[in-house]
Amino acid sequence: MELPELKHPETGEILPPAKPAGTLILFRDDVAGEGAPKLLILERASTMAFAAGAAVFPGGRVDAADYDFAHKLDSGLDIHDAAARIASIRETLEEAGLAVAIKGQLGFERVAAARASLHAGEAGLGEICERFDWLPDLAALSPWSRWRPPGHSTRVYDTRFYIADAGAVKKDGWADNTESMSLFWARAQEVLDRSATGELSVVFPTRRNLERLALWQNFADAKAHALEYSAELVLTFMEERDGEKFLCIPEGMGYPVTSEPYATVKRG
Repeated sequence: MELPELKHPETGEILPPAKPAGTLILFRDDVAGEGAPKLLILERASTMAFAAGAAVFPGGRVDAADYDFAHKLDSGLDIHDAAARIASIRETLEEAGLAVAIKGQLGFERVAAARASLHAGEAGLGEICERFDWLPDLAALSPWSRWRPPGHSTRVYDTRFYIADAGAVKKDGWADNTESMSLFWARAQEVLDRSATGELSVVFPTRRNLERLALWQNFADAKAHALEYSAELVLTFMEERDGEKFLCIPEGMGYPVTSEPYATVKRG
């Protein structure tokens, strides 16, 4: 399903078509109660066409079956928003083996079987939920941000980011060894610190969101913060400063860092 036509907020130029995508930022309480919640992070396979080898949040492209399921659920949400939430839930199940924001019986064997069916392409999330008597809880996902590049490229994604609270869940999940090669839980600042030493590769949108997430010590405060900002697109742009190019995002959208020298930017 095509996204509505969008115009650049400054130039008025019609933006090129973009593929809809959904990403889930999943919080988990620190078991020891000694700091900020930990976030679910995946390390993508080095063979992937997009963000190869990068540390990312689970997510991916919204497919036709996600839109079909969104229409069937009739959640009252904008159809593109609902489909992106479904894609975020589906991708988290596929990539991390975690059934997040799904109501119903969620034993290990059932979740593993559902994941296997998704990987095999046997069914979409709608068919999976019907088979296992599950119901997605789309309201459990709270909008965090929405990103897309404004220019023409081979891969332009209009990505909606959501946050969700896993509370004190102790399930770690496990990587699928196809799109993701490993996963771990870590505080936002820990991921940034590991990136600074070169241990992890973090692309520009993930880095900016980690910096914003690192401001908050609990999920409730992060959610309240997200509600202060509208769902406007975060459009990246280039700016030259003293002869050096910077990749930037607009001010006033909740991000503490809004630019980075283009020479140091890691891209998807």
